Formats: sequence, C-alpha cells, structure tokens
Amino acid sequence: MIISASRRTDIPAFYSEWFLNRIKEGFLDVRNPMNNRQVSRLPLSPDLVDCIVFWTKNPIPMLPKLDGLRKYCYYFQFTLTGYGRDIELNLPDKRKELIPAFQELSDRIGPERVIWRYDPILVSDRYSAAYHIKAIAEIAKALNGYTEKCVFSFVDLYGKNRTAMRKLGVRDLSGDEMRSIAVQIRDIAQANHMTAATCAEIIDLEALGIGHNACIDKALVERLTGGKIKNTKKNLKDSGQRAACRCMASREVGTHNTCANGCIYCYANHSPESVRRNMAKYDPHSTMLCDRLGPDEEVTIFKDVKH
Repeated sequence: MIISASRRTDIPAFYSEWFLNRIKEGFLDVRNPMNNRQVSRLPLSPDLVDCIVFWTKNPIPMLPKLDGLRKYCYYFQFTLTGYGRDIELNLPDKRKELIPAFQELSDRIGPERVIWRYDPILVSDRYSAAYHIKAIAEIAKALNGYTEKCVFSFVDLYGKNRTAMRKLGVRDLSGDEMRSIAVQIRDIAQANHMTAATCAEIIDLEALGIGHNACIDKALVERLTGGKIKNTKKNLKDSGQRAACRCMASREVGTHNTCANGCIYCYANHSPESVRRNMAKYDPHSTMLCDRLGPDEEVTIFKDVKH
C-alpha cells in the first residue's frame, strides 16, 4: 500500500505532529470527501506500507521528526517556485529558508528521495516565460547535487481557480509556447545533473527528451525498497486522478480545506474562511486530520491491502 500525504494539504508544513502520532498508533482514519459519512481506517504498520509519498512546499517543521519514519520507505515531492507572496501568500523566504531546507532534507535522506517540483507554471505580465526561466536556473543551480529530477507543469484554468487567475492576468499558452519553455527547462535541468519531466500534461514532449512523470512512482518505489511492491494489484494507474496522470494508485490521507500556504492556484481549498474553520479543529491526537469521529459514526476497517 502506498500512502499519499497529501495531495489535499501540506502535512509536513502543518500537521507533522499528527502524522507521527498516527505512525506511533499504527493507523489513521480518513473521511471520503465525496461521501462525508464514509470513514475508512487505514493500517500504518511498516509491513503493510510499501512507501509514503509526502507533498510539501515547506518541510521545515517536519525535519526534526524524520527519525520517527526510520522504519518506512518514503520520499518527498517538494514544490519550490519563483513566485512571490502575491501567488504563494504564506510561504517562508525561498532563498533564506526553503532552498536551505531542501538541501538539508536531501543531505539527510538522499537526493533520489527529494523530487523538485516547479509547478504550476502560470504566465502573466509579471510572471513572463523569461521570468520563470531565470527563476528555474537560479533554483536549479542551488539544488545541483541535491535532487535528481525537476518536475514541471503548466497551470490548468478551471472553475475553482479561473477567476483568481484572470485577475492576475494569467493567460493560456499555445503548444509552441509550452514547447519553448520546456526545452529551456530541460537544458537547465541537464546542466545541473537533473532529469526534466512533466506532471499530468496532455502535451507530448517525448520528442524533446522530456518524459511524463509519475509522482506516485512505481519504478522509484521499487528502486528505494530494493524490490517489487508487495501489494501487486496496486501497480495500476490511479483511476481517481486526471487522465494524463501517470501515478500508480495510493491511499490519500489528507483533508481538503486545511492548507494555510495560501497559494492562489490551489484546487484543494474552497476559501480562506473554510481553511481557518477546519484548522481550528486540529487536534494532533485525533485519529483524523482536522476532524474527529462522531459518537454514532462507524469506520470501515481497511483490511484488503492487496485490493
């Protein structure tokens, strides 16, 4: 079983104490976002968890707690971009805090276990293609030797973010514009001993030497564990993700509307108020993130780890 922690929120930044408490207890509860009355209990014993994939923009609060994960295989998807606080409102300083944190994390767990994400790329008058290329070059130079891969994607405009994106002057990119940006990212990555890959992009860049990334990556998990993934029926594409996503199936343990990074492009938060309301419920000793079981609620014990 692969644990995703989390596409819905930033567990390393805000909820590492909760997660490590659940590791100690050996299970956690997660509510189905499509059916609020459906709660599943997932076992977290090392013999059942093949790998934990952490998604974060700020792992600093979790760094002192990494020893609590020593029995587990895990890696980090670390998003580090060139945006200012008009886009990513509440992140620490990139140069002074986040790049050094990336370097420290890599030194502690290895460059193969820290994936650099520069995504999504949104293009506007302020954040032009040239701006992104300059930012990527600067970050790549700082991360040379600290990661093996640079993953990027172009912003998708959809219902939840379209209004905010239009207010910022974000525009759609043509295929030629995407290819031009991608080639430059590829060359920067190669110059800094990294492989460039896209995340959930429909555009095919294989001819340019840029593959489609799998963030929940079967090959990487097998490389890190030194063998095959135990739960072989899980070696399938995650049907719950977008069509262009290459991830294998995983068990998501996060909760929507709980991330305080404040990124304008976020799809997991409905509003700042919903985030404040849910974060007020946070209890690091609860079995569920920013939530708890009601007195009459039942949980489904997840037994079939090979499903």
